[in-house]
Amino acid sequence: MLQSFITRPILSSVIAILIALVGVLSMLVLPISQYPNVVPPTIQVTAYYPGANAEDVQKTVAIPLEEQINGVDNMTYMTSQCANDGSCNITVFFKVGTDPDMATVNVQNRTQRAMNVLPPEVVQSGVMVMKKSPSILVLYALISNDTAYDTKFLSNYLNINIVNVLKRINGV
Repeated sequence: MLQSFITRPILSSVIAILIALVGVLSMLVLPISQYPNVVPPTIQVTAYYPGANAEDVQKTVAIPLEEQINGVDNMTYMTSQCANDGSCNITVFFKVGTDPDMATVNVQNRTQRAMNVLPPEVVQSGVMVMKKSPSILVLYALISNDTAYDTKFLSNYLNINIVNVLKRINGV
């Protein structure tokens, strides 16, 4: 079998070209939402403790939230970051193939358990739970040769006029 491909290089080339064409055609037809998941679903929990430093945020916000979130279904690991501005970001990673919507609900339920031990300032400002994708699907770059437009103007123009139009496209 292998010998026939070695002795007939034209046949091998034609088969390789046909396989490549089928791959390109399927990429053009298949919407992004149908691509297989290759990155693990990620859920981010964000809390804010006004006036607290990073150490206080870790002790009073991050640790109680981590204790409750730990062990949620299909979780592989989690990371947390606390800053001196009073912010706390906990990122929970799940196994590939886990439903991100269900994972968000599970993490939301676990964070609700920790609400009674969090400081009242944190509960008042709210604890946000949202799904995130660590993979980059699109990167925007807008440049201008005209010096009249600075980076702040270009960034605002991009967000107002271009990004919203791109978000309305099916599959994006």
